[in-house]
Amino acid sequence: MRNILILIAVSSVLSSCGITKNTGTMTSGSTGNTNQTSQEEGWISLFDGKSLDNWHTYGKSSAGAAWKVDDGAIHLDASNKSNWQVQDGGDILTDEEYDNFHLKMEWKIAANGNSGIIFYIHEDTTQYKYPWNTGPEMQVLDNNGHPDAKIHKHRAGDLYDLIPSSKETVKPAGEWNQVEIISNKGKLDFYLNGTNVVSTTLWDDQWKSLVAGSKFATMPGFGTYKSGHIALQDHGDNVWFKNIMIKRL
Repeated sequence: MRNILILIAVSSVLSSCGITKNTGTMTSGSTGNTNQTSQEEGWISLFDGKSLDNWHTYGKSSAGAAWKVDDGAIHLDASNKSNWQVQDGGDILTDEEYDNFHLKMEWKIAANGNSGIIFYIHEDTTQYKYPWNTGPEMQVLDNNGHPDAKIHKHRAGDLYDLIPSSKETVKPAGEWNQVEIISNKGKLDFYLNGTNVVSTTLWDDQWKSLVAGSKFATMPGFGTYKSGHIALQDHGDNVWFKNIMIKRL
């Protein structure tokens, strides 16, 4: 009995001091400090789920009104189309520029929709009318409904008009897709839903040959910049992006 009383007393003291066993797991009701953890690992959030801070329309100081925050995601509202884009939309760019980086995000596209993730954009509207005049693109597309899906190197996950995905892992329209773009010292990799779908080297002779054989051959600034902005494309269709994170390498 004496031993039992001692154990109870010790347990009471430990509990009062806030000493508990750490199992290293989080319960479903625990939130944790994921932002702090991400920052400690070098990740920076480019979207806080509430505002379009850190983004602006190409050539302007803020994002167009067609870009909205919808249920924790950036949403291009395509209800008011103007030609092939959306009125008061346009491609939105990160405020900062990046050279070597690891980018992660999720996207979903409406039925028959088209969009893209463009990078290494040189923002000079006096020379380049659109972000894709300088920046390569990871294609965002409804492969089952958009006409571009019938064109080689224009399907979801492709390095647009340059290299097709080695394997198609895209999910149907209306479902979230996880993507990663890693560019480090000229080595470029695309991941779509956990699969490495494109791997190439930027700026070497083979890269120049790829560009020369593409629709970008007449754009002298395309694929030449080694630092630049990242963009979410307005191609006139409803599209959503969330969980946008970047790490400088």
